[in-house]
Amino acid sequence: MDIRSLTAPQGYSAARPATRPEPRAEIPESGIKSVAEDFAATLRAGEEAALAAMTGDADPHALVLALAQTELAVETAITVRNKVVEAYQEILRMPV
Repeated sequence: MDIRSLTAPQGYSAARPATRPEPRAEIPESGIKSVAEDFAATLRAGEEAALAAMTGDADPHALVLALAQTELAVETAITVRNKVVEAYQEILRMPV
């Protein structure tokens, strides 16, 4: 008796059909929301560091670090926005 003929039906019955949804693991409900909140928090920290530096309460190194993080966050947001606009324009160019 061929053992492969016995394991094939078991393999097919154990396989998940493509139409059945995959069980969900811990997926955050709103990834974009958390990214936006992190972006806003980075901008807020940069503003607070700048205000503290103006009043003389902040370390200059902390100010430079906060401003560098803010600059990086803004450049990243601009790059993402440009990619979204570019993708939208590509979709508009597609023939119907």
